[in-house]
Amino acid sequence: MSITHPFRLNGAGLGLRRSMLSALQVEVPHCIDFFEVSPENWVGVGGRLGKQFRSLTERHRFVAHGLALSLGGPAPLDTGFLGELKQFLDHHDFALYTEHLSFCSDEGHFYDLYPIPFTEQAVKHVAGRIRQTQDILERPIALENASYYVQPPQPEMDELTFINAVLTEADCYLHLDVNNIYVNSVNHGYDARAFLLGLPGERIVYGHVAGHDMEPSGLIIDTHGQDTIEPVWELLVEAYRSFGVFPTLVERDSNIPPLADLLIEVERIRTLQNSHRLYQSAHDIREVAA
Repeated sequence: MSITHPFRLNGAGLGLRRSMLSALQVEVPHCIDFFEVSPENWVGVGGRLGKQFRSLTERHRFVAHGLALSLGGPAPLDTGFLGELKQFLDHHDFALYTEHLSFCSDEGHFYDLYPIPFTEQAVKHVAGRIRQTQDILERPIALENASYYVQPPQPEMDELTFINAVLTEADCYLHLDVNNIYVNSVNHGYDARAFLLGLPGERIVYGHVAGHDMEPSGLIIDTHGQDTIEPVWELLVEAYRSFGVFPTLVERDSNIPPLADLLIEVERIRTLQNSHRLYQSAHDIREVAA
């Protein structure tokens, strides 16, 4: 099975950080099929940085991954920001906008992402805000399964049931963060593969892989500050095997190495994608022959 969607994405991507701009002005490596940025870091940016950014968005495919919309929060949606965001997405012809299934503000911003209670009321609340966001942006959005460290209070359902309920109620897409599944599975004691297979593969628009830090207590912190570990790569392979190949991006937010080192992981994504396509083609040929 292969996943199709209307977002003009394919292949392997990299999260763009400002420290990479100079190198990418010289040449964008062929292995990078698309870039991701957090729009909060770029809306309204002008001058030299703005020109460098625009030169990339004119020539390459981009997606936006939001940090501050707070879809699960109690305060009204920031419609002023959404208006600015729409202009930004339109101006740069972004392929897609995604946000976290979490909240980060009430009367002010908390500068962190917090879990939403796994309740029917929360499902209705978040889904309504997703629909409002899509109406203002005039485009469908996708939700990322978020990492969290404290169990939400008084859950009526588990995390997997909650994610599926929100996606169904809002009728939106899934931004699959493979690392977050692994992080939560260790921190909260569930089977990562079973969780993955319970997600609606037909809604996946693209995925993330990333690294994390381990606390002395055994708690994993989703820092995006290390290389992706083997269990996460194995989970990505399982996702391709179960759902088909989907665009996948390397996230790195701290302890950022030289671009050449990041490209090793981008190339690994491409290798896994090509290997799965070859396997699937051979499987299809055998089925036809039989």
